[in-house]
Amino acid sequence: MAEVEARTVLWYMTFIGFIVNYMLRINLNITIVDMIVTPATNLTNATLATNASQLATVPGLESSANDSALNQRYSWERQFLDWANIDYERDGFHWNEREQSNLLGSFFWVHWVLQLPGGILARKYGTKLVFGLANGIGVFCCFLIPIVSYWSYGALLCLRVFQGFVTGLAWPSMHVLTAKWIPPNERSKFVSAYLGSSVGVAVFYPIFGYIIDWSSWEWVYYICGVVGMLWFVAWQFLVIDSPAQHPRIAQSERRYIEKSLGASVQNSTPGPTPWKQIACSRPVWMNVVAQWGGIWGLFTLMTHGPTYFRLIHHWNIRATGFLSGMPHLMRMIFAYIFSMFSDYLLRTDRLSRTNVRKLATGVCCGVKGVVVLALAYFGYNATAAIVLVAVATMFHGAVSSGPLASMVDLSPNYAGIVLGVSGMIGGMPGFISPFIVGILTQGNQTIDAWKNVFMLTAAMLIGSGVLYVLFSESTLQPWNSGSNSLPDPGLKELQSFEEKVPLKGELEADVKEKAKEEEEDKAASKIKSQN
Repeated sequence: MAEVEARTVLWYMTFIGFIVNYMLRINLNITIVDMIVTPATNLTNATLATNASQLATVPGLESSANDSALNQRYSWERQFLDWANIDYERDGFHWNEREQSNLLGSFFWVHWVLQLPGGILARKYGTKLVFGLANGIGVFCCFLIPIVSYWSYGALLCLRVFQGFVTGLAWPSMHVLTAKWIPPNERSKFVSAYLGSSVGVAVFYPIFGYIIDWSSWEWVYYICGVVGMLWFVAWQFLVIDSPAQHPRIAQSERRYIEKSLGASVQNSTPGPTPWKQIACSRPVWMNVVAQWGGIWGLFTLMTHGPTYFRLIHHWNIRATGFLSGMPHLMRMIFAYIFSMFSDYLLRTDRLSRTNVRKLATGVCCGVKGVVVLALAYFGYNATAAIVLVAVATMFHGAVSSGPLASMVDLSPNYAGIVLGVSGMIGGMPGFISPFIVGILTQGNQTIDAWKNVFMLTAAMLIGSGVLYVLFSESTLQPWNSGSNSLPDPGLKELQSFEEKVPLKGELEADVKEKAKEEEEDKAASKIKSQN
């Protein structure tokens, strides 16, 4: 039976870790649809009739104005509040569009604050601890959200802010692990594990929709908590911070990783962080720009998609969950396929590393922006809305071969810090976008209002994509170790090391050669003693 490589285990644990990470982000996006009292929409009768007829062609997805009956559903929170004689909103929460947008964006209000510390802490204490605790604490908060929601809107807002704050450590810390474990020409494929976030959205949106339909929205948070805790236990047992520390890794795999990384990663503690060089680096800022546009587009569709489908296209909670999650599954599949294509281009030297990253970013920002622009003009049609949202989200999967991989290319030693810088600035659309959407749709849930939302999103995406393609590069920077950068051909040769030299056989040959030399030395000593 073939031995499972440590890198394979690491990929799956990272993949599931990001599923959990995004599960925490998006659970409120779908539950809020059922938590609030659904307002009357401003759609015309003709539009509603058109959408209803189009939706009827999708099996199992029936249109419904408001099929929730919150006051008739059982939950232990309601039972407790009734027992304690505490008043609460029995027919759903009366939050207006501004309050809803604040709740949806609150996760990201201070999420950016720990982006930079996340990379620094991971370099000092290891990704295993930092990433594990970031997800673990966020998961624990899920158990508190239902009762806090009934207690106070302000308390729920604070809890979501804290949840977003602590999980801000996760993303930059993972780049530290990637830099220590993954050979340069495998990075696009490995970073596709980060797109476990897409699978988290794709899988849990429909699951959450059915949970709400069958029971109540409160159970969404309990299931999030249980799933997250199971992952946390497995993460602590299976993940190790570096190949050198791993107790179960095969020597051949460890030697391959260390030789492939070569001089680009310092196994010992690097010198002082080159803050000035990072702050003045054009490639770093181009990655920040690409992340800004990409995250604006992704989070606008992901955060407000359920509300858009429910209020504009008037779909029930099951349809909303399914159609909000499906595009993210396509995003993950596209990311994996595109990452293999990118690694192929690098291995065969068809394109330089810089041009591969530009190609990927052009797709995940520029092409996606064009599709979102089409959504702005054709989103009034239910079928067109499904297709365009799905295709736009799918194209964003190329980010794993674009800016996310480029940050490790620039500086493996400081990849976590570079991603932290990018996350601090590039992650701000996570709360700016919901705020703007709240303003544009306040008391105005119409096709025209959402057209403005999508046009702004398209402008962000296309603009960031053009800037990246024109001004970025993805070569190892001199400030990575204070020495000259390792050229791409050198990295390519190191990547092919395992193919040229069978490492296990090489190790056995080394042992035999050493034993032979020892025997020859003993024989020589014996001859000398006889003489």
